[in-house]
Amino acid sequence: MIDKKIVQHVALLSRLKLNAEELELYSRQLASILSYISQLDGLDTSKTIPTSHALSSLKNAFRKDEIRPSLQVNEVLANAPEWSGDFFKIPKVIEGK
Repeated sequence: MIDKKIVQHVALLSRLKLNAEELELYSRQLASILSYISQLDGLDTSKTIPTSHALSSLKNAFRKDEIRPSLQVNEVLANAPEWSGDFFKIPKVIEGK
């Protein structure tokens, strides 16, 4: 059963600050949702084949890997705002020595 204490705990884990009205509202809504979902326990699923995905009959269309020549370094760096030698030059993002 979902009560205010559980909703408060989940809100804390989610870094949400709920007022008393929201706490009451979400407690009722979650309890209602879980009650509705619990109806599934009464269904006979013994003849249902388990699936890993709702669209398990779909196949991914992979392309064959083809070896192609790489771009030249000067082509890669052509639109870079800054570079140094053969490398992109970017602002330092790590603090420290």
